[in-house]
Amino acid sequence: MQDVLSNPFFELSVILAIAALLGAIGLMLRQPLIVMFIALGILVGPSFLNLVSSSDMVHLLAELGIALLLFVVGLKLDLSLIRSTGMIALMTGLGQVIFTSVFGYLIGISLGYDSITALYIAIALTFSSTIIIVKLLSDKKEIDSLHGQIAIGFLIVQDIVVVLLMIMLSAMNAKTGAHPVLGIMQVVITGSAIVAVIGLLMRFVIPSLVHYLARSQELLVLFSIAWAVIVASACDYLNFSREVGAFLAGVSLASTPYREMISGRLVSLRDFLLLFFFINLGAQLNLGLLGEQIGPSILFSVFVLVGNPLIVVAIMGIMGYRKRTSFLAGLTVAQISEFSLIFAALGLTMGHIQESTVGLITLVGLITIGLSTYMIIYSHRLYDVLAPVLSIFERKRPYRESEAEQSMPQQVDVILFGLGRYGGNIALTLLKDNIHLLCIDFDPQQVRYWQKQGLTALYGDVEDPELPDRLPLDTAKYVISSLSDVNANIALVKQLRSGGYKGVIALTAHRQPDAERLHASEADIILSPFVDAAETIPARLHMAEKIKG
Repeated sequence: MQDVLSNPFFELSVILAIAALLGAIGLMLRQPLIVMFIALGILVGPSFLNLVSSSDMVHLLAELGIALLLFVVGLKLDLSLIRSTGMIALMTGLGQVIFTSVFGYLIGISLGYDSITALYIAIALTFSSTIIIVKLLSDKKEIDSLHGQIAIGFLIVQDIVVVLLMIMLSAMNAKTGAHPVLGIMQVVITGSAIVAVIGLLMRFVIPSLVHYLARSQELLVLFSIAWAVIVASACDYLNFSREVGAFLAGVSLASTPYREMISGRLVSLRDFLLLFFFINLGAQLNLGLLGEQIGPSILFSVFVLVGNPLIVVAIMGIMGYRKRTSFLAGLTVAQISEFSLIFAALGLTMGHIQESTVGLITLVGLITIGLSTYMIIYSHRLYDVLAPVLSIFERKRPYRESEAEQSMPQQVDVILFGLGRYGGNIALTLLKDNIHLLCIDFDPQQVRYWQKQGLTALYGDVEDPELPDRLPLDTAKYVISSLSDVNANIALVKQLRSGGYKGVIALTAHRQPDAERLHASEADIILSPFVDAAETIPARLHMAEKIKG
């Protein structure tokens, strides 16, 4: 058997088979693949199955995975998102990084770690996984909500911080033998030269070159991978960080109209290659050294799971956001990220920290990613339990969201939830009939768009239990939800009826099984976008009102 596994092809096939099995288990447990990848690395490493004999091949694939990860981060760097969420993304992102770093360092020192080790641990605890959060928020259809956009905004800030820290690590590289100040100056000069060259290429070469290569999508994707590796290699040759080089390569293509297509094609390849990073990490871990790290890892994990969300809730509360928005955004930082492990591995390679420290950070990653996933999945239920306690973090008047309510009309005929394609058409139809309409949507950008069209549109989340108390339900004859989320629609009906609303409620179902579930609720009308044209909605509302009356 050992002779068979010495063949790199068979070795790879066995590892991939185990990866697929663990992935299936993770899917059943509703865990992100990153948790299972870390477990895979430990399982196939020397502490258990010891299947990794082609260490050079695994190491090379791991390096490619890290390069592609940072390339895609640079490719998706959307600074306009930070601007659209105002100062909150910057203040929350930097505030959480500073808080976690300072208190994490103090915890590390109190546990007896030396200054450098404590600093590495503290910095590793500050980063949250953009990949995991985007996936979880997308699955919950909350990526466009106010708390979702704020969370993505401060996660981008964290991504920028981690890139800057990698640049600093290059300056601290013990192998250069240079004085730290001279090392930093050298890195600054080299980095400035690299940025200048890439800036010139972005201005005069890349746009026309990418446009030409876009005639073939396969060629464009191949060029993107080659460009990421070439820039990373060039930076490595110049004693700069190859990870930062890959990031800058991504940034250089971020302004092209093809960035979404490129990133879409590379995501699967990135995830596949990152598998080998975790295999390589697991192969370096000595589980014999991890026994003494269990206690500290639990302490640091509690700090991340509780402390990181609390600082976000506190900062957002001070800046005038409601406790619900602050809490849902805060849960997104209740874990450390793949960047934390890359950062730790970099420190190990440079001789700054020991294997046991990498093992500690890996254990914290397993614990926090695993638990925070369930916290985000069940975030609304968790909020319902903790809402009374969270009131201490909310201003008496949360003006960031209350300002919109000052313009809330006191007299409306119809309240419409959801301003997507179907909801927008319903709104336009009702306006033609001179109906007094109030529209609610959880996407701030949609709200701003429709406000510019002259519609009375306000931000609101249909799953917010406090929202009905802020709406003029006493004058509204009809409530319409154009949302496709069945659970959100059922929750809306329960909130309205329990609050004493007697008017007509119309819900939307995109599938027949959904319609059957909604029929069992206390809704009066079930709309189908594929059957009920927006123009027929007023007649159905009037008919339902007559029947109900």
